[in-house]
Amino acid sequence: MNRCLVVDDDGEIRDSVRDYLQRFGMAVTTASCGAEMRRLVQSGTFDVIVLDLMLPDDNGLALCRWVQDTAGTPVIMLTAQGDPASRVLGLEVGADDYLAKPFEPRELVARINAVLRRAQKGERGKEDAQRVVQFKGWKFDRLLRQLVSPQDVVVALSSAEYRLLAAFVERPGRVLSRDQLIDLTRAPGVEVNDRSIDLAVSRLRQKLGDSSREPLLIKTMRGEGYLFDVKVQA
Repeated sequence: MNRCLVVDDDGEIRDSVRDYLQRFGMAVTTASCGAEMRRLVQSGTFDVIVLDLMLPDDNGLALCRWVQDTAGTPVIMLTAQGDPASRVLGLEVGADDYLAKPFEPRELVARINAVLRRAQKGERGKEDAQRVVQFKGWKFDRLLRQLVSPQDVVVALSSAEYRLLAAFVERPGRVLSRDQLIDLTRAPGVEVNDRSIDLAVSRLRQKLGDSSREPLLIKTMRGEGYLFDVKVQA
């Protein structure tokens, strides 16, 4: 049974979405604010989070980034109708999909199922590949989507960061243009552009402890793209 966390300050929306998703066999937990959401995510495990952009005590974009940094759970953002800027920002901070209000509950179910299928397909597709790779003391488990530092500290990755690192470790020593990285990291329903690639590279460098001025792992090749300049071992 898939576990879903619905976060919205509107009680009527929370209850109606919960009741509808339960009809499709989902275990649904609800939260009315950012503080409650943080507590639930830290104390439990969810397969997907449906997150309203506007909450009374917190910013949905900041919450989305926090989820990707701490748990890596897929997030579907709920945004106001006609608010493309927020939708783009949501995708850039790691949201897996978005849905504008008002929405049809059946469409939300379809989008949740699509996000879950992508996650499951990604895991199955790597079962036959080498599951764990190592580089510069780091360990990257592509099945669990888990990055472990040389100090044995687990570093959470957002969906965008995971897809980017997977593209790099599969092609070490090769210069990858932004267009290539867009193709390699694109997922259905997710908008990827030059800016989002640059942001994902910046966040991934931070998590790898790689200097932005003189990076040792992910190097910027001016006018060409990025180079993952390390030896990757199975």
